Amino acid sequence: MRAHAYALGMIETLGLPALIAAADAAAKAANVKVVTYEGADAGIVTVYVIGDVSSVQAAVDAGADAARRVGRLLHSHVIPRPDENVPKMVKNLISQAKNKEESESLPEEVPEGRGELET
Repeated sequence: MRAHAYALGMIETLGLPALIAAADAAAKAANVKVVTYEGADAGIVTVYVIGDVSSVQAAVDAGADAARRVGRLLHSHVIPRPDENVPKMVKNLISQAKNKEESESLPEEVPEGRGELET
């Protein structure tokens, strides 16, 4: 098994405002990339950040503090040098989020017989 040279950080909040504050604080605190977020039931949302280990730790700490101030922080965690299967899972989350955004932005087709004037 190969380990990756970067770290994966996760910040889980209750509610979107706390998540947005956490992601913003994390991105501003260190040289990290906010890659995606994931929603679960009952308003639980998680944001994922990647970068070098020390940057991700600093970003997750700053994001967790911001989430506490704005709303409710549930959990935060950093995985240094994750196993190669973990990035595959995150890439899958990203592609699912992109597919969902694309399908939500596409206009619905007009069913046959609708939208036309009958004479």
